Parts: sequence; C-alpha cells; structure tokens
Amino acid sequence: MNIYDILKKPLVTEKTTLEKDAKNVISFEVDRSANKIEIKNAVEKLFKVEVSEVNTVNVAGKLKRVGRHYGKRSNWKKAYVTLKEGNNVDFFEI
Repeated sequence: MNIYDILKKPLVTEKTTLEKDAKNVISFEVDRSANKIEIKNAVEKLFKVEVSEVNTVNVAGKLKRVGRHYGKRSNWKKAYVTLKEGNNVDFFEI
C-alpha cells in the first residue's frame, strides 16, 4: 500500500492541537485496513520524523437524517502518532 493511501488527512482540531503542544502527538485519518506498523512507516517517510508510538481507534459512522430519510456515514479509522523528543510536524508550514 502506498504511503499516500495510508494517510488520508491530518485531523486538526482544537483538541488535537492542544495534544500536539502538550504531548507531541499528531492525529490522522487513516485507511481502515492500515495497521500500526504501516502507519508508523508512512509518517516517518512522509514527514521525516521519528515515531515512538502509534495508537489507533476505529470510529463508527454516525446516523444522519435528511427529512424523513435516514442514512449512515462511513466508518473510519483514526491514528494518534506520538513523536520522539525533538521531532515536530507543523501542518501549516508544509
């Protein structure tokens, strides 16, 4: 699997920004079939940083309603990537 297929997009929210500043943890939406080793290798190659830990969460899609019709958003996977000391990724300067 290509590294650009594994990492779909960074998750930049208020919570993830605070976590990045406090614990040096960055968050990504990743491919549902990607494992922790593939995610670690993709982040290290793409951003040229050293990764110490990867935690993943399978997020269930929400039920949504438009008028009287119900639908469901897709399930997706979130990855919390902890960087080693001295490594930093700034999404707005890339």
